[in-house]
Amino acid sequence: MQRALFLDRDGTLVQPSHYPSQPEQLCLYPNIAAELQTLQRMGLLLIVITNQSGIARGYFTEADLQCMHEYLRTQFAAQGVFLDAIYHCPHHPDGIISELSFRCDCRKPQPGMLLHAAADHNIDLHHSWFVGDILDDVEAGNRAGCRTVLVDLGTEQAPTHFLRCPTFVGRDTCHALQTIRTIEELHPELDLLYRPASWQPATRENKQEATSKPEEGVCPR
Repeated sequence: MQRALFLDRDGTLVQPSHYPSQPEQLCLYPNIAAELQTLQRMGLLLIVITNQSGIARGYFTEADLQCMHEYLRTQFAAQGVFLDAIYHCPHHPDGIISELSFRCDCRKPQPGMLLHAAADHNIDLHHSWFVGDILDDVEAGNRAGCRTVLVDLGTEQAPTHFLRCPTFVGRDTCHALQTIRTIEELHPELDLLYRPASWQPATRENKQEATSKPEEGVCPR
């Protein structure tokens, strides 16, 4: 079976933007391509998992989204990174497109997209990673059985349920990927012992202080 690095899109691979609908609105974070390239060379599939309720809400179309994702692939390919797949959920119960306006099993925090990807690509979820910037990403990954990483943008509250506790917390996407690389280089199963025990949501003060610290985590499992 294959291992995968599942990645949220907005806030993880690209800078946060309010319902981007045009390719040029997708701004890649700097310095992540080299880390992604290294992890891909280590044998991890790179798969994007993204909620795109803007389709159900009528902000943009499936065709618009495909253009944005083709642009994303092109931008990464120019830096030697080749995305293996992109899965998106277009649904939202409060949408205005009737056929997309319902509660589904693919919208994060549900694990449907991860399970679908695992079936499509013969992925061992237990030895795969999911990196995202909100706790819904963490919960989806945990529900699927992945190791999970929260990129701490300072927008989340400390989790109160074990399903929303990540394996570890990264200061930013680059830091998260570097830590995954270190774990994978030492031993792919080292994470089974790697359970940091405390985390506070980032503020301006503790985010700056954290830049000189090693990775921080949340709930032990």
